[in-house]
Amino acid sequence: MSEMPLTIGKYRIVKEVGRGATAIVYMAESADWPVPVALKLIRFNDKSKDESKWNRRLLKLLKAEKAVSTRLDHPHIIHVHDVVIEAEQAYVVMEYFPGESLERYCSFEHLLPVHRAIGIVFKCCMALDYAYRQGIVHRDIKPANILVDDQDNVKITDFGLALNISKKVESDSTFIMGVGSPAYMSPEQIKGYPLNQKTDLYSLGVVLFNLLTGRLPFRASNPAQLIYKIINADPPRVSQLNPELPEQIDAVIRKSLEKDLYSRYKNGAEFAKELSAVRYQLVDDTYVPPDTSRFSLLRKLAFFTEFDDVELWEVLRISVWRVVDCGTTLIREGDADQRFGIVVDGEVEVSVDGRRVSQLGVGEVFGEIAWLDGVRHRHMTTVTSVNSTTYLEVNPSALALATDELRELFRAMLATIAVRRLGEALRELSANGEPAMAGKFTASGLDLQLVED
Repeated sequence: MSEMPLTIGKYRIVKEVGRGATAIVYMAESADWPVPVALKLIRFNDKSKDESKWNRRLLKLLKAEKAVSTRLDHPHIIHVHDVVIEAEQAYVVMEYFPGESLERYCSFEHLLPVHRAIGIVFKCCMALDYAYRQGIVHRDIKPANILVDDQDNVKITDFGLALNISKKVESDSTFIMGVGSPAYMSPEQIKGYPLNQKTDLYSLGVVLFNLLTGRLPFRASNPAQLIYKIINADPPRVSQLNPELPEQIDAVIRKSLEKDLYSRYKNGAEFAKELSAVRYQLVDDTYVPPDTSRFSLLRKLAFFTEFDDVELWEVLRISVWRVVDCGTTLIREGDADQRFGIVVDGEVEVSVDGRRVSQLGVGEVFGEIAWLDGVRHRHMTTVTSVNSTTYLEVNPSALALATDELRELFRAMLATIAVRRLGEALRELSANGEPAMAGKFTASGLDLQLVED
């Protein structure tokens, strides 16, 4: 790591406050400003062909930010004082804001109270509305580009990708194909269509979805699948993913994420107005932080190894945490309720017709056959706690309302376990079975072999 410079241009460096892939951000001081400023430094050290191409792109973004910044003066937009471009480096001097990005609050264990999340996005709506009236579309709205402090003061930053809509696209030096962050891109941005302020409102809708649920509206294992979902699929309802949310917010987010431009909010002020109506109906002091201890216990279980954190949080939301005494019947043979459970602590006994089949411990699932059986939907075993037992109970009606990704994960895991147990049962049955015909024929040399012509 390179040493911190003492000065950059006419600015005295006080301390480093952030570091990314292409830039370092310092707190700096200058006689020109009575308060500290933030200085974002980008160096152009690598002269390789690929790096030179990237450096040219960075220069284009910096010039765009310089051109845009002179037109924006809003309390919720970071004010850029100066952009200096030199042969070996460039730096952007802007107001110093002692906050952090919204990225921290986009995971379920760190979600903000609903009224705070809505208040933050409300301020972003007004800032984007102002920017568009100045002829500017941001094009890269995402949590990393929205700063917030502990008083919920908000600043939108990084207008380097902004589109100056007063200029023709062909001559606009800020227009770069494929800019933006795919997960937050609007359908029209992905398709390369002409953009207006509604693309920023879509991206802000994705940010709000993320802040309220701890996940993105569209998730996929590869970029092609993600793009397909953004263009074609409907997002899940946020109140379905987080039952603590008021149902009124579903309509607001659905409108912000409309694929049809004419059905989406026409401007940031309209989006903000509907957010304020929902915010007005909320009771601020009802927020209860999530219980992270249960999440930690599930994360240690082998059953959930393939589950991402966001899916594990969803499991906790749709399931019931149960603690029972020794000798409690959890599932009864012949019942058609289709519940299944995963042992978190303790042990359970599995029996058929009053005779023990097996004993299951921590991380083992029970009752899965009834859910997997698409015809009878009945439990084939009785499950009883052997001692004081804690288990996670999953009800199929709750799972039916979960995301497609979570249902598929459960189906894959339970099917794998059921097949493994079937194999073990067949092996036990074979111990007392008659000698197989296959064994006789193999012994006499009549084993069938594949042959090529």
